[in-house]
Amino acid sequence: MRGIVWLILLFTAAAVAALTLGRNDGLVSLFWSGWRVDLSLNLFLLLLVGACLLVFALLHTLSLLFGLPERARAWRLAQRDRGAQQLLREALVSLWGARFSRAQRVVQRLLTLNAKTPELQADAGALALAHLLAAEAAHRLQDRTRRQEQWDTALRLCASQGQARAHEEAARLMAVGWALDDRDAPRALDLLAELPAGAARRTQALRLRLQAARMAERPLEALRTARLLAKHQGFSAGVAQSLMRSLAFDVLASARDADQLRGLWLQLDASDRRDPFVVARAAETMAAQGAAADARAWIRPLWDQLSQLSEEERGVLADALALCTSGIGADWLARLEEAVARFPRNVQLPLALGHTLAELQLWGKARQVLGTAAEEQRLSANQRRRAWLRMAELAEQFEDSEQRLHCLEKAARAT
Repeated sequence: MRGIVWLILLFTAAAVAALTLGRNDGLVSLFWSGWRVDLSLNLFLLLLVGACLLVFALLHTLSLLFGLPERARAWRLAQRDRGAQQLLREALVSLWGARFSRAQRVVQRLLTLNAKTPELQADAGALALAHLLAAEAAHRLQDRTRRQEQWDTALRLCASQGQARAHEEAARLMAVGWALDDRDAPRALDLLAELPAGAARRTQALRLRLQAARMAERPLEALRTARLLAKHQGFSAGVAQSLMRSLAFDVLASARDADQLRGLWLQLDASDRRDPFVVARAAETMAAQGAAADARAWIRPLWDQLSQLSEEERGVLADALALCTSGIGADWLARLEEAVARFPRNVQLPLALGHTLAELQLWGKARQVLGTAAEEQRLSANQRRRAWLRMAELAEQFEDSEQRLHCLEKAARAT
């Protein structure tokens, strides 16, 4: 098909040429210093077109000839740029291959090449990247002085080029990692504070902030950071729950008195205050501070929803309540008796009931319930020990020294 089209075009061109150039009636006369030259119009036109083509070819040849030095300079610059890119790749491979001394040498060669080529120095981002590679290699070699020098140089280069913001953010995140490796949590947090808002919300920045906050023993800040990470799906659901629960425990453990513990409890997220394990730990800590009433107030909302909790969560709450029976009212006795009846398989609920009966001075029933609980092997050794110790107190109330010694002996064995 293409051959047919070309054939048609050829016949068309031939027809046009025959119609326009077939007659040669025109005449062109040229006069020069007494001479006259007569040319046919067709020949003149052909000579004119040929002359134009000849002049164009001559001018193009002269342009190429005079542009040889510039083309040679561009070729040399391209070769040096290719060499710089090759050195940069070699430095990266050496760094990732744990050949840190070699990476430093390669970067030094790259910087020397850039110093000899002013045109390459216009790319401040590439130079900053080279200095960051040198700083990372120095960090791996524990050369902190050289690391700081290279890092400062990279930051200056980033500041000199407005579009190198990404390089600056990368440099600061690298410095945060170095500070954490040096166990310098305050510096890591200061560097994170200097990050732009967008960069500070990235998953990697949040991971570094979490690590720095835990290292600096700031559990509340670490808990908030972990919550943001969980929101950004930085952890799986199970890991996120376990981590936040552990951090909430650390927050509660940092309280020095009951007032501070109350303040920390209010600063926890609502989801933390609904976690039975966190509530139980908070209640135990508050009871140890001598404020059992506040501890029971924290347990109460979850206690009213026992049927919605798992068996383990009910056991944790019951064990915490057993430690918060100081000054407990009769209203809790009815709740405990109802819970024991509704969940007969739970072994922690009778233990809490026994402590409550003892606190309310219902000693006969308390001895019976605590005695059964103390023999329950599904309870932990510490729980059985507390039951035997409480029974020893009850025996002392009854002035039964033999029973008291028996209970103390059992308590010692339980530990």
